[in-house]
Amino acid sequence: MATQKPILKFVVVLAAMAVTVSARISLGAPPVGPVTRPASRPTNDIFARSNLVAWCIVPYDGKQRTPEQRAEMLSRIGLRKFSYDWRTKQLPGFDTELDELQKRGIELTGIWFPDSLNKDARYLLGCLAKHHVHTQLWVSSWANYGNGQDARVKAAAERMRVIAEEAGKIGCTLGLYNHGGWFGEPENEIAIIERLKNEGINNVGIVYSLHHGYGDLDRFSELFNKMVPYLLDVNLNGMTKISPRGGEPVVPVGQGTLDVSLLKVIRDSGYAGPIGIINESSEDAELRLLDNIDGVNWLVPQLDGKPAGERPRPRSWRQPK
Repeated sequence: MATQKPILKFVVVLAAMAVTVSARISLGAPPVGPVTRPASRPTNDIFARSNLVAWCIVPYDGKQRTPEQRAEMLSRIGLRKFSYDWRTKQLPGFDTELDELQKRGIELTGIWFPDSLNKDARYLLGCLAKHHVHTQLWVSSWANYGNGQDARVKAAAERMRVIAEEAGKIGCTLGLYNHGGWFGEPENEIAIIERLKNEGINNVGIVYSLHHGYGDLDRFSELFNKMVPYLLDVNLNGMTKISPRGGEPVVPVGQGTLDVSLLKVIRDSGYAGPIGIINESSEDAELRLLDNIDGVNWLVPQLDGKPAGERPRPRSWRQPK
């Protein structure tokens, strides 16, 4: 009889497990989402998941999530920071977006912002003020700033001053974004910022995205260290040196041949701000974010010369043939 008790206990456990599984199926329980490699680094690491910012996941999302679905997804995969990009059709949902982020305690790190105070800009500022959100306004500009470096810097500073002043009224900062053209060159952004500082405007910095920096790779270490005092945010990308005519491919972090060296420069520079990971593709934004998280987790041990195992296999990307 004594030997029958363990057998009986085992049968009871199996029966309970079967009931649980059956209940999940009958109640329509959601499927388990994709699993990423667990992050085991200290929370003060700039590459820790708690410091990663989801970027380019609003119009760029194969599933075209609603604000509620997007906030739920971010919360479920453990991302607590988000920057908002938009197209005209998404903009009316920005107020709802802020509601959903605040419900889940997700930080709005930045928003894509026009380079003038047009109707869209006023709407964004109004929503931020209504929700008492202090964030970064990420601005690129392709305006005609004339000829000659001094004249261009003066004209760009005058244009950005208006936005910076409005941002300051509601506790926001202005981030000059490196999205090509004269305005997007980091040295020109620094010159604009310094001119504004001389005029008493101190809430302006730089947002640097690696996938818009393919032309900077040969001088990345020198350039990045120049930018550090001004940096508000750095957005990662899987980087490999390509032909100047190769465009600006968006690649999951960890899939580039230069990723270890670039992340080491970023870490060793003393930069301590947020780190963005991007979709900017037609893929499911959740899968691309998870691919980026896996890539970051795989790269970080290598910054100190430690083995990291096999390179992650992306869910949302394939190496071009």
